[in-house]
Formats: sequence, structure tokens, C-alpha cells
Amino acid sequence: MTANGFLQLGFYLAVLLLLAWPLGLYMARIHRGELPIFVRWLQPAERGLYRICGIDPDQDMHWTRYAIAMLVFNLLGFLTVYLLQRTQLWLPFNPESLANTTPDSAFNTAASFATNTNWQGYGGETTMSYLTQMLGLAVQNFVSAASGMAVLVAVMRGFVRKEAGGIGNVWVDLVRSTLYILLPLSLALALALVSQGVVQSFSPYAKAELVQSIDYEQPKLGADSQPLKDENGQPVMEKLTAQEQTIAIGPAASQVAIKQLGTNGGGFFNVNSSHPLENPTPLSNFLEMLSLLLIGAALCVTFGRFVGGMRQGAAILAAMTIIFVGLLALCAGAEQAGNPLFERLGLDTRASALQAGGNMEGKETRFGVVNSALWATATTAASNGSVNAMHDSFTPLGGLVPMWLMQLGEVIFGGVGSGLYGMIVFALIGVFVAGLMVGRTPEYLGKKIEAFEIKMASVAILVPPLVVLVGTAIAVAVEPGRAGIANPGAHGFSEILYAFSSAGNNNGSAFAGLSANTPFYNTMLGFAMLFARYWLILPVLAIAGSLAAKKSVPPSAGTLPTHTPLFVVLLIGTVIVVGALTFLPALALGPVVEHLQLAK
Repeated sequence: MTANGFLQLGFYLAVLLLLAWPLGLYMARIHRGELPIFVRWLQPAERGLYRICGIDPDQDMHWTRYAIAMLVFNLLGFLTVYLLQRTQLWLPFNPESLANTTPDSAFNTAASFATNTNWQGYGGETTMSYLTQMLGLAVQNFVSAASGMAVLVAVMRGFVRKEAGGIGNVWVDLVRSTLYILLPLSLALALALVSQGVVQSFSPYAKAELVQSIDYEQPKLGADSQPLKDENGQPVMEKLTAQEQTIAIGPAASQVAIKQLGTNGGGFFNVNSSHPLENPTPLSNFLEMLSLLLIGAALCVTFGRFVGGMRQGAAILAAMTIIFVGLLALCAGAEQAGNPLFERLGLDTRASALQAGGNMEGKETRFGVVNSALWATATTAASNGSVNAMHDSFTPLGGLVPMWLMQLGEVIFGGVGSGLYGMIVFALIGVFVAGLMVGRTPEYLGKKIEAFEIKMASVAILVPPLVVLVGTAIAVAVEPGRAGIANPGAHGFSEILYAFSSAGNNNGSAFAGLSANTPFYNTMLGFAMLFARYWLILPVLAIAGSLAAKKSVPPSAGTLPTHTPLFVVLLIGTVIVVGALTFLPALALGPVVEHLQLAK
């Protein structure tokens, strides 16, 4: 890698960690009810929301009631997004008269945005009306992100409270996360993106007359807006002539801001953040990449302040950063090295011309290899899923990095809230293993970690891999699953494994080589997203309730310090070993064997 590449990566990490500190302290004050003076003017709006909805903000909830309220709230969001898609043709703000989506696609998208996954089996500018994008998808970007933050706040209260029956009020946590954190940050970022040329408009799509007409073929669509298939299962093609170009526009900047900050990732346009109207300049690219990890990193600082030990949060942040930097170096290095087949096949002239700057296939020249690798690593570390390059075109090792980051459980920064509470679950497993080594009951932040917490932590860790591996096995075993593969062999297996890794860990990115907008994949991936989200939230809230009911125990000579470099190493080892042992056989069948094939 060049010195310029190292400089770009170093500058990004420095700015990220520098901004995470004050933002983390601010979020701690918000969730402790210590509102800074510059946001107190929003308090009437907060109180008004409680009054309109009949909510008592002082009511403390047991973890079961907290969980039920969270599930019902998310279910209502799911139903709203589903109904908007199924009726958008007859609703306003649809200047292109886009058709209603199919039941399976609507189910998949509703599950995706309600769970903060934002997997997209559709092309945004050709499928979703402005109203569906704004009222359905953008709103869910806020509330699904706020749901993850609320669960984290409940977990933090579990460590702080002593012999308590409740873990807080879910409605207060949701409102404060949205009103005081996500909305102001999104407004500031949206304005910055508009200044860079990201489109924000309610106008109909623009038209531009072509200098020369173009003849082309495309799949013929049926009445359900899906491609028609012949008797062999292949798309029926139709010949068309284009004399003008349609340029999709719309209220994109507002959705781009929250999709990045809320670790959502669903693009307003089909090609996501590689689209010039969604990510037009190097500065917009940097701001969007920065917002990918900003809240996730800052929440580690929030955690430290909340539990009364800043070094506790710093230890978790250090573990996340070390894993992230190591995998970023692998991804960027693999993409910078390019494809060795060029030289092996004697294409030295073409190799020097096509790979002068590394593997540029599927990448935007205005971003280059380094920023494409950084985005791919950050978006899968952050449970975001937005892309500015096609991961399907990465080298095998370059594509392995984002895949494995998802398979680690999306705990390396992870989704807002969900990444940190996932890492806390790994920390509980780590101190449990350490306790077994010295023969004493493990403790974490003054709370004894006993059988119930470890059972719930085990459920939280095992469910996502189960969803991913079982889903992948079914997809490669049945014809509807294999029919979507664009590339046979190891790469085709990687496409399916990546899709279920993305859905089963609520990421949302895709290799983009898999035809996933089919009833089979829409249904399978939709259920994978629902299981991965809520079978993680429920055991985590159970842990929060159990910890809140416990007494605090003072540290003793046998207590494992959880703020030292030794604990950072233990935590990193726990995350990597669990991830490696679970997915190594599957990775060996996909990107690993594909890399070995290049070296033949």
C-alpha cells in the first residue's frame, strides 16, 4: 500500500476516535436524564409525545414488560412498511406511478427495515415511491436504530442498579435516542451532504435527451413487476430502443444521513453509495464513512461513563479497534495487490494497465481501492450494509474480510446499541472462561455472572450462526436457492453464504452477484433477519433484568480486572475464536478455496 493510502486510513481512524469521545459523553448525559442546556428547548416536544401517547415516563419496567413493549412497537413498524409497499400505487408522493410491490418482496423489505438490517432485494428508484421511502423506510431507519440503543441503555442500567425490579422505561429510551441524538446528528449530516451535491427533491424524475439512440435488451416484466421466465427458468428478454435517459432523483440526502448514522444502510438508489447523486464527492464519501462507525464507537465512551469506569469503555473500544484495524489491513492489502491471474496468464501489459492501482473492478474511480476497502470493512463492522463498491468483485481475501466481520456477530463497533451489547455478551463469556481457570465465580462490573446469564449469553451467541449456517445449507440444497447463483463453484457458494451472513447478523450488504429478489430468498432471508434480531434482543434484556436484581459485590484479590490490556486480549480472543470455530469450515468452502484456486 502507498504512503497516501496509509495516510487516508490513519486520518480516518484519528478523526473517528477524536469525535467519539465528546459524543459518547453527550449520549451518557442524555440517557442519565442530565440534558445539556443547548438541547433543553426540545423538552416540551418530549413531554408532548408522552402526553399524546398516554405514557408515564417515570414508570419503571420489568425486563419482560420492556421486551414486550419493544416487540409490539417493532411489529407495528413492520406492518406499516408492509402496507405502504402494498398500496403505494394509490397513495400520494408517487410521481412515477410505481406499482405496488409483491407480497414476498414487501415482507422481506418490512422485516429488513424493522430489524435495522436494510437488506434490499429491490432497486429503490424503480420500486419505491417517495412516500414509501420517507414514511416507511426513513422512519424505520430512526426507530429501529433507537430500539438498539434502548436495549443497550437497559443493559447499562442492569450493571448500575442494585436489587432493582426494573430496567427503565422503553418509551423514554426510544424517544430520547431519537429526539436528542439521531435527529440532530442526521439534520447536520443531511445539510452537509446537500452542500456536496446529494439530491434532496420532491420533483418527478428528470429526463435528458440522448445524442444517439441506443438499442438494448432487458428482462420483460409481468403484471406483478417481476421478470417473466421461460420454460427453462431463464428471463424472457425484450428489445427496446432508448432515445432519452431518465435520471432518478428524490429526497435522498435526508435518508442517506440516517441510514449511515443509524447503521441502517438501505440506499435510496439501487447502487447505494456508489451512486453519484447519493455520494458525489470525496468529502461526502468521508463524511458517510465517518458516520458509519461514529455512534458505535461513541457508545463505548457512553458505557464507561454510565457504569462509572471510563477505562471499562476504553477497554471495549480498544478491542473493537484492534480487530477492525487488523481486518482493514487485510482487506486493503488484498485489494491493492490485485488479481494474480493477470500475471500467471502472461497478461503483463494488461496487468499493468488494469491493476496499476490495485483491483479496480467494481470500484468507483473517484474513491479508489483504499476508500473502497475502508468502506467495505467499516460497513460490515458497523452492521450498516451500505456500499460504495461491489463486494462481489473483491478478491477472495478482500471479500472474506467483510463476510467474516458479519460472522463475528457484528460486535466490532456493530449496529448502534446492538454492537456494544453484543460485545458485552462476549465479555460475559470471557470472564466466565477466566473464572473457570481460577476456580471462582466470575464477576463483571461488580455483578456475579452465574448460570442464568451464561445461558442467555449462549443463546445470544449461538442463534445468529445457526440462522446463517442452516439457511445457507438449505439454499445450496434446493433448486430455488441454486437458481439465483450467477457464478458456479466456490464463488457462487460465497454469494449465498454472504447473503445469509448479512441477513443473519442484521447487516444488509450483499455480494450483489446473487439474484435474491425471488419468493424463496425474500422469504428465507426475511425470517433470518427477524430471528437474528429478536432472538438476540430477548436474551440480552433477560441478562439486563437479572443483573439489575443482583447485589453489587466489591472487588477482591481474585477479581479479574476488566479494564487492563490483559482483558482486552482475552476479549479479542473470545470474539475471534468463537467466530473462527463456527464459520471456518464454511469459509473454507468459499473464499478460502477460491483464493487457493488463484494460486494454482
